Amino acid sequence: MEDIIVGLDIGTTKTCAVIGFLNENNQVEVAGVGVAPSKGLKNGVIVNIDNTAASIVKAIEDAELMAGYEVSSVFVGISGQHIKGENSKGVVAIANRNRTISQIEVKRVIEAAQAIVIPVDREIMHVLSKEFTVDDQSGIKDPVGMSGVRLEAEVHIITAATTSIQNMIKAVGKAGFQHRDVVFNPLASADAVLARDERELGVALIDVGGGTTDIVVYLEGGVAYSSVLPVGSIHITNDISIGLRTSIESAEMIKKKYGCADLSLVDASELVDVPSVGGRAPRRLFRQELTQIIQPRVSEIMEMVDHELMKSGKKDMLAAGIVLTGGGSMLEGCIEAAERIFNMPVRIGIPSDIVGLKDVVATPQYANGVGLLKYGIRMNRFRGQGKFGRTKPGIVGRLKRVFEEYL
Repeated sequence: MEDIIVGLDIGTTKTCAVIGFLNENNQVEVAGVGVAPSKGLKNGVIVNIDNTAASIVKAIEDAELMAGYEVSSVFVGISGQHIKGENSKGVVAIANRNRTISQIEVKRVIEAAQAIVIPVDREIMHVLSKEFTVDDQSGIKDPVGMSGVRLEAEVHIITAATTSIQNMIKAVGKAGFQHRDVVFNPLASADAVLARDERELGVALIDVGGGTTDIVVYLEGGVAYSSVLPVGSIHITNDISIGLRTSIESAEMIKKKYGCADLSLVDASELVDVPSVGGRAPRRLFRQELTQIIQPRVSEIMEMVDHELMKSGKKDMLAAGIVLTGGGSMLEGCIEAAERIFNMPVRIGIPSDIVGLKDVVATPQYANGVGLLKYGIRMNRFRGQGKFGRTKPGIVGRLKRVFEEYL
């Protein structure tokens, strides 16, 4: 029986659960997907544990029903402006008799690199090795087996507020599940949507979520910069709600159905139906008026991202350009708006290298959930642990097996 893995993306606007496993052909197979509205988060941070737990239960139950499996533990994604990234270096001497680098020296140098001063209310989430230097030879990805007297490591360290992580873990526990790991969202999304050659050439992944926009820059295969901006697609929805004097729910529906981030793509004669509030009759307006509300906000978000890329000093190194993902990137005209700001190639990132329900999750809004699934499978193999969920089929799974036996 396969090791069942669950990726749980708890976002500002939606909670998404993706169930899958590594099949006999060594492929990541998606078996179930569940989505529920998020009620307990603001800008990626939990503000109500009970409401968040209820969203988790609904999303996972729907995914279990689709997959035919019960699960007990999850890999959880986290974001929020409290998350910070910084680069650090560590150096150790190769003290063994034959001056050969082993895993022990690699572990020592990474520990030396992560010996940074962090406030007591923060903790390290990820230590991501970028490259190693042996004596004067730099750009080494795996130094094990090489000879030298001095080993240096350059790493990217991601830290987060301890209380935010604890509240996320509490919400998962209150929903009745164990957490296997807490992962910075865009790292998971990168697993799902970026190609290896893009990471090597230099690429920026921009994950536009509901309440935050996450940035991760890859150079020569490693993470060189990361940042979180406190803006996302919910701010576009709020602008529409205020500008058109309609409810948030109606504004969200209008954004998904008619939204566009580039005025040049909209037909001047196209009309949009707008529900009113307070029992008033619905109105009709030109779609261009809606776009005139959306375009400035999208441009503002992209300009904030561009400022972060300039601040990082890495923008001129992005030979593979920009990859946009997350639910906020699904707006029509998003590529055109981004290319205008960044002045470099932009593409939309959708989950790839998966089988099973790949058509269901082949949109940017599932990038994080699928990425968490891939991350969980990789960690499962790396750690050599047992099953990450009860692979005992539920009622639907048992019925499915009965029917399969007679087909």
